[in-house]
Amino acid sequence: MLIPKSHPRAASLHTREKLVRGYREGLVVEEGLLAHGRGEVFDYLIGEKTSKPSQNAIKAAARTLLMAKSPVISVNGNFAALCAKEIVQLGIIARAKIEINLFYANGKRKKAIAEVLKRNGAKEILGIDPRFSRKIPRLDSARRVVDKRGIFSADVVLIPLEDGDRTIALKKSGKKVITFDLNPLSRTAQTADITIVDNVIRGMKILIATCKKLKHKDLENNFKFDNKKNLSEAILVIKNNLGRMARV
Repeated sequence: MLIPKSHPRAASLHTREKLVRGYREGLVVEEGLLAHGRGEVFDYLIGEKTSKPSQNAIKAAARTLLMAKSPVISVNGNFAALCAKEIVQLGIIARAKIEINLFYANGKRKKAIAEVLKRNGAKEILGIDPRFSRKIPRLDSARRVVDKRGIFSADVVLIPLEDGDRTIALKKSGKKVITFDLNPLSRTAQTADITIVDNVIRGMKILIATCKKLKHKDLENNFKFDNKKNLSEAILVIKNNLGRMARV
């Protein structure tokens, strides 16, 4: 049976194809494929669409990125495989640097990710030259190694598809953290300053559009965002969806 392109399942299948291609090209590791499978479950639970709480988080993220002095977009294999074009677009509109940062790090994989980003228009990619390497305190994984020109000196870091340990370490280093996480109960979601509970492909497109709309507006007004409250609302969306599923 053919699935219409407008159907959410079609988008999900297309996403899988992009990740498999990323795996074959050396961007994505096997663990990344497993992580995406877990994310698909939560995407289903939120209704495979951008909820009102997610829209609110995206607005807060756009404002925060545009107001930042040294924003950085942190890129791992899954993120590059799914959103290379959008990463570059967001970097331009938000004046944000792009830095490769991997849990399972090796030079060959970094080079593959950098090539994909360059094909999509990236001019400068950090996190590759070891001469500029620094370490985030209180973090044991390979993700502790960052670029002094990027994440190390950033005031705001966008870290989609993240692990909880680095989120905590970045926060302790005094940085404001924005993340995409389909699981509102994860350590990353609960620790970040702004958590967008949404599929990263959908969310990045909306984030870019929102940044463009806000680019020339007054960002200094009294805009307040409570991440804990917004996460509670995101959890309520899941509960309501589960209730509807149970009644079917």
